[in-house]
Amino acid sequence: MKTAQKYLRREILASTLLVLGAFLCLFTFFDFLAELEDLGKGGYELKHAIIFVALSIPSRAYEVMPIAVLIGTLYALTQFARNSELTVLRASGVSSMRLLGCILRIGLIFVIATFVLGEYVSPPLERVAQKWRLRSTNASVPQSLRTGMWVRDGKLFVNMSRVLPDTTLETVKILEFDDSHHLVSINLAERGTYSRNQGWLLTNIQQTRFYPDKIVSTKLPELRWASELTPEMVSVVMVTPERMSISTLYQYIHHLETNAQNSGRYEIAFWKKLVYPLAALVMMGLALPFSLGNQRSINVGARVMMGVMLGIGFYLLNGLFSNLGVINNWPPMLSATAPSLGFFVLAVVLMWTVDRR
Repeated sequence: MKTAQKYLRREILASTLLVLGAFLCLFTFFDFLAELEDLGKGGYELKHAIIFVALSIPSRAYEVMPIAVLIGTLYALTQFARNSELTVLRASGVSSMRLLGCILRIGLIFVIATFVLGEYVSPPLERVAQKWRLRSTNASVPQSLRTGMWVRDGKLFVNMSRVLPDTTLETVKILEFDDSHHLVSINLAERGTYSRNQGWLLTNIQQTRFYPDKIVSTKLPELRWASELTPEMVSVVMVTPERMSISTLYQYIHHLETNAQNSGRYEIAFWKKLVYPLAALVMMGLALPFSLGNQRSINVGARVMMGVMLGIGFYLLNGLFSNLGVINNWPPMLSATAPSLGFFVLAVVLMWTVDRR
């Protein structure tokens, strides 16, 4: 059985990597086409688009990994069945459950790879990609310094100590200069929030104005800040909740709960990040019964197409349940795990059906 497991591992790994490469080429091509629409805006050139798309590849790999595992495993096992190799294994006393255990042990490789991609590779590269894109389009780009993030907005120089994932600014310092580059005023706000209709609202402001003969300091409960600066421009160091790391999501959820704010979207993303790597095992378990059934009339193309449809269904259900969970305020754990649990139940039912035959 050890020899058979090594053979299975080699074939499944090769098939999965081939499918993953094909998916990445397809998605990368579509992402590149989308970037072509922005060529010429603010100095955005072809090389900038290529680098941006290349930096986004790990995020795409993380998203399509379970689908690639399903199709790759299904293709490899179907080839085994077509060549009667699965029949030989079954005839030599290898039960379907033992074969399933062998495949799931191979699946641990994909579980680890998916976790590493989603936790350590994709989030930092996604931040780099967004920074690169904003710099390439000559947008006002925050610089990552020890003192925080600095942005120039006309005659204003703005410093933010921290930008939260909901684009809320913490400890905002706005320095205003006149045409002679003399400091006119300093506004130090505790927090800044953004509204599409009214712009930025700063709260708890310590305002200091400089005159030729005196300095006046006042405190204001709130202040409207008219600026062309948008949350998209200041959120350059962030990624969407689904592409954030588990540790970052955990810290921000704690922050929201401490401040009595709704953390539903981020909790769903947190549970999805925990469960998503295990989806590779579910996909491999689902591929086995399709390969064991009807071994006399194996149609590789039809089986692969079935795997593609199942993979797309899993991908769509993942997004659907996340959005429904946020809208309907469903339990985050249920919203995040429902698609994987549904496919797990399907795999169990199919395995039970195959064993009965």
